[in-house]
Amino acid sequence: MLVDVMTESRFYSPFKIGLFIVTLAYFLFTFHAMFTLSWWGEWEYLNGSSSFWIYISDITATFGLVFRLAASTLAFGAMLFCFAQKGLSQSTTIRILRWILIAETIYWVPLVVSGVMGVLPVLTGFFGTFALGSLISIGIPCFVAAIAMPYSLLKLASALNPIKPKNDVIKLALSAGLVFILVLWLNNMGMWIYTVLAKGTEYLLSYPENMISFGLTTIGLFILLVFAANFARKSSGVEIWEKLNLKVVGVIIVALGLYFLWNYLSWVLFNTPWSDWFAWFLGHNLDLWLLSIPLVGLPLLFKQEAS
Repeated sequence: MLVDVMTESRFYSPFKIGLFIVTLAYFLFTFHAMFTLSWWGEWEYLNGSSSFWIYISDITATFGLVFRLAASTLAFGAMLFCFAQKGLSQSTTIRILRWILIAETIYWVPLVVSGVMGVLPVLTGFFGTFALGSLISIGIPCFVAAIAMPYSLLKLASALNPIKPKNDVIKLALSAGLVFILVLWLNNMGMWIYTVLAKGTEYLLSYPENMISFGLTTIGLFILLVFAANFARKSSGVEIWEKLNLKVVGVIIVALGLYFLWNYLSWVLFNTPWSDWFAWFLGHNLDLWLLSIPLVGLPLLFKQEAS
């Protein structure tokens, strides 16, 4: 579908404009994360193995972030060039998409180090609140992300070939999207559970916006995951993009984007007391650019389906 959009001769469309804004957000958020160096040296204030693991995880994550910056730069640059040239050739578009997917793959791989750090407290015999929180908020999500995301993205990149059946690309694209939602659910749910373990249920009960966010994260994202999985299963036989139910794709994209937008605005509007949840979501969350994706999802809701 993206190949068709990038190669069409029409100068602009709601979807193309939305895609331009999303790639801009993708680039700017990543650029900001790459060159915000306030975290540098944080391991010096820790003792023992904690200092070592924070140092290793920070360095490896930064290595991965370099490749996400490359991916986002390529994506935004491609959209600029697309507008300037009123479209790109099919071969160029496929080549760009493939390199973006490969760069994103490398971004996810170093998270395996954080995964190891997250499970170490349990493996070394600690079973308290800290060990449980570390396992749920870091260990499991990072291991799943470091394994499942690279696998699904590389499979999709390898299928991006004009001579291969589009059905393979459609199935692999839906699968990669499904894995991404799973990773987001595990990551954000884990951070909320860790926050509740640290601050108690009063942090939820005393602030309705926190209760809403907790519910949207633990239950809402799971419902979206099940919905997306059911859609992917039903769409497994679709042969061409034009036959895919883009309205459902739009619903999934808009819902996911609104989740990120709500959690961002809830802090801005309500100024809720700071916690590990907000430190994660606003300070360390490298997927916060997803709050812009409703601009891509909304045009799909109104796109005419092929007969």
